[in-house]
Amino acid sequence: MLSIINIGLVQNELAIAWSDGGESFIPIERLRRACPCASCQGEPDATGRVVRPEVTYTSRSFMLNSYEPIGGYALLVRFEDGHATGIYPFNYLRELSARTGSEEE
Repeated sequence: MLSIINIGLVQNELAIAWSDGGESFIPIERLRRACPCASCQGEPDATGRVVRPEVTYTSRSFMLNSYEPIGGYALLVRFEDGHATGIYPFNYLRELSARTGSEEE
């Protein structure tokens, strides 16, 4: 099972060393814009259609406050703008690190 060996902030990126020897570097802005929580990504309405809310960002939205592991499968990330409801599964973090600039949300 994939786990985090080491994690830290390197300039404006979250740097993660994984148990399988891999490394991920995720720009903080990408991490915030791809937040998987319902407040950012939306949730199904009564008909099952996902309604995505309009999210407003400030410069503090792209500053990391803290992070902590959730069980053995995810990372809870807190941003300086107070947003703290994003739980990022490890496989999603790896996916985010592999995205290029043209795939930004």
